[in-house]
Amino acid sequence: MNRITQCLHGRGTVSSVLQHCHKPQAEVPSNYLAFSTNYRPVVFWNLTDRCNLRCTHCYSKSGPGRTTEEELTTAEALGVIDDLAEMGVPLILFTGGEPLIREDIWELARYAGNRGLKMALSTNGTLITSDIAHRVKKCGIEYAGISLDGAKAATHNRFRNSCDAFEQTISAFAACKEAGLRCGVRITLTKENCRELEDLVDLSLSLGASRFCLYWLVPTGRGSDSYARLQLDKGEVTEALSILYRKANEIDPGTMEFLTVDAPQDCIHLIQSMERDGSADLEYARDLIASLKGGCSAGNRVANIDPCGNVYPCQFARSPDFLIGNIRLKPFSMLWADDGHPVLECFRRKPNRTEGKCKTCGYFDLCGGGCRVRAYAKTGDFLAEDPFCYIETE
Repeated sequence: MNRITQCLHGRGTVSSVLQHCHKPQAEVPSNYLAFSTNYRPVVFWNLTDRCNLRCTHCYSKSGPGRTTEEELTTAEALGVIDDLAEMGVPLILFTGGEPLIREDIWELARYAGNRGLKMALSTNGTLITSDIAHRVKKCGIEYAGISLDGAKAATHNRFRNSCDAFEQTISAFAACKEAGLRCGVRITLTKENCRELEDLVDLSLSLGASRFCLYWLVPTGRGSDSYARLQLDKGEVTEALSILYRKANEIDPGTMEFLTVDAPQDCIHLIQSMERDGSADLEYARDLIASLKGGCSAGNRVANIDPCGNVYPCQFARSPDFLIGNIRLKPFSMLWADDGHPVLECFRRKPNRTEGKCKTCGYFDLCGGGCRVRAYAKTGDFLAEDPFCYIETE
């Protein structure tokens, strides 16, 4: 993640990081978990591939036609929670598909909360009524990330293949606010919605979103089918990052936080912008980025469990080539501890071996070589340079 707000207002963040980084993870506030010295992963858990929508860019090809046949049973899922709690993971993010479709999500969330686990929800928002928002809050989930892919109804509905998703999603923010549930916006930026970015930031602010999280398209799932058509070019990427940089400077950091995901090289644009502006927080930003030890967290600070119990380095690396194992055969904690596993070995040793222009880039120590999933998808070489990199270096 590229934590724009925390870097831009770094002096306060650094002192807080130093205060929290050596505490047990259960005592670390959620927004500082990334800087903890513990390397147990945040677990993105796809509870189901069932969904009430069929979105154009879905990385898991979720939709109404998916079945429950191979999904983990409630008993199996509770066993996973026990294992994650004993392992001491800092956060479970329940996602999908649409996680609110899974009938036992309330039981799973309550159980995880009772085991002392922090939880967040990733949702399309269309099923969040006032009652659902209160239930989410009551079962111990601290945050809901709600997908919103356009400032205009037509744009969002086109992405979501729905005639009324926009209206329902906007209502979800009001329901969360009324229930006292912290929520934020998640957007996947593409050629079809990049011109609405600034308006979407303003809309998110008016909806009471505490976080604005921008994802870039990754060629996986249905995102592979639309990647060539929808992926942004260099100019569009840098324009979007400049908008976020400006907005993060304008908006009180206590009101809304800005971050980007899926492109570790975004931190370089941020550093270059702060250098250009003579930012007083520049050195603090460098320290914060350096504390993450190079870019992508997949296989280290981030893990994924799919609906069938398969374990992957991250939610975008859900292919047979990146399979680590299955929790029906071996507990997650044992799978994750196997440094000799070829997939984990690749992700955990990649900074020393990445090829292409990354090898001679002066920013490599901060970026770590970008996204390995994009590199592999384009070239078949896990260690190739990230084709999405837009950074100009001498």
